[in-house]
Amino acid sequence: MISAASQFDAAVVADHYDELDVFYRELWGEHVHHGLWVNGQESPEVAVRHLVDVVAKEAQIKPGDHVIDIGCGYGAAARQLTEYYGAEVTAITLSLAQHAYAQSVTPGTNPVYLIADWLTTDFPQSFKGAIAIESSEHMSDRDEFFRRAYKVLEAGGRFVVCAWLSGEAPSSMEITWLLRPICDESRIPYLPTLDELFASARAAGFEVVNSQDCTRAVRRTWGIIFRRLIGSLLTDSRYRAFLRDPRRRNRIFALTVVRLCLAYRVGAMRYGIVTLQRG
Repeated sequence: MISAASQFDAAVVADHYDELDVFYRELWGEHVHHGLWVNGQESPEVAVRHLVDVVAKEAQIKPGDHVIDIGCGYGAAARQLTEYYGAEVTAITLSLAQHAYAQSVTPGTNPVYLIADWLTTDFPQSFKGAIAIESSEHMSDRDEFFRRAYKVLEAGGRFVVCAWLSGEAPSSMEITWLLRPICDESRIPYLPTLDELFASARAAGFEVVNSQDCTRAVRRTWGIIFRRLIGSLLTDSRYRAFLRDPRRRNRIFALTVVRLCLAYRVGAMRYGIVTLQRG
């Protein structure tokens, strides 16, 4: 397991997304996660929605199911689950900026958007399904992350986790120049291997129903983001001003995009979709 050199609490993670809010929305769009390419011809907009469709299928979401979206970002996945699958979704984020944007798009009661720390918030209701699309990485206690998911799920309920992962045996150079800096700069306390993720899930009581290594299908995301970032730096003075401002706590993330491109290319980073079920 790769560990960050620094320690991050929920406030630091929230600050990352709040300070980079405009740039995330302009470079990524409403879906702040990887795209999943099947035939390679899909647009990025189609690819990000396809990933959510895979998650919905794995979670076996049906009309009327109560689902919790852990780390919902701008709420795009939650909205997709309500609109196309008929789910009743509770969606949580640490970020005030993300919450405000999600509320501005769908201010009604489905999805319900909450500002909440998953590791400290108790929910009075149970859920038929749970999803975590690229949010487990930010959890300071991965075992507690899974224990809480197990606690809120109904018997037979499924939990689908899309996770950034470390390769099984990265070299010392890959750890030093790619994986550990990615953890520090992305506010990721730990980057587990797939087996380590399994171990935490099983310790919480989950059965592993399915696991997909989607690295090759998602890695072009970072080439797209890199090209968009370079284009914005060349044409938009806001981006250049942000990088030059020493008061900006998260400006290093521009370099992280390059590290992620390389980490996926050399196999140091992996990407998995894991389907779990409560007995």
